[in-house]
Amino acid sequence: MPYPLRINGLEKSYGGQHVLGPIDLDLEAGTITAIIGRSGSGKTTLLRCLGGLEQPTAGRITIGDGQVSPADIGYVFQEPRLMPWLTVAKNTGFGLAGFTKPARDLAIAEALDLVGLPDAGALLPKQLSGGMAQRVALARALAPHPKLILLDEPFSALDPFTREQMQDHLLHLHEHYGATMVLITHDMDEALALALRIIVLDGPPGRIIGDFSPDLPRPADRVSAAFFVWKRRLTALFTRQSAPPPEAAFSDQQPAQENFP
Repeated sequence: MPYPLRINGLEKSYGGQHVLGPIDLDLEAGTITAIIGRSGSGKTTLLRCLGGLEQPTAGRITIGDGQVSPADIGYVFQEPRLMPWLTVAKNTGFGLAGFTKPARDLAIAEALDLVGLPDAGALLPKQLSGGMAQRVALARALAPHPKLILLDEPFSALDPFTREQMQDHLLHLHEHYGATMVLITHDMDEALALALRIIVLDGPPGRIIGDFSPDLPRPADRVSAAFFVWKRRLTALFTRQSAPPPEAAFSDQQPAQENFP
């Protein structure tokens, strides 16, 4: 079952320099949330804290009623990070050491089938296209059925056509696995196409300046008037010269959209 993700008073500093927070955020279980923002706004730092790759300077992150553990998390990076000496099947099953062999084989076959690579298990990474390699990275993250999937600009290195295919494919995977997903992206179209909720960061230090739940269908019609209006609304936040204090953050309940049709 999916679990809610709660972030309370999260802050991160490096060498005395405050780069993120405070961040307070509750994410609904089983949803996709996109986090967007300019370079230096703390997006990846936030994701690394959620994934346990960085220790917060202050604050608390919980899934359900407990602390986040590595077993709770699947992580998809900008590049596939496949081990070149392992086959696709073995890369996919890398996080399944605690499974019995029948359960591991079943999880690998299920994940590869769902990413559209049911017959690729014996291939090596060097035999894959960029899109195929990133599908394997998705399969590896999803195979253990984690509670939380963290995606750090996973499609940014792909060509536009493949990127859009992968975005639509991610929706299919989300529907099947039902995990809570947090997506870091620079691409507003990607955020609008995938996420039920969009969090906008600006900084440094990175703070939330916008919190929106676009009323768009899934999959979203990327050429619709509603999609364009939402994109303009998000773009407007980035014309601001500096991040407002947290109490000035925009949300669906505030009239940030008054200048839009």
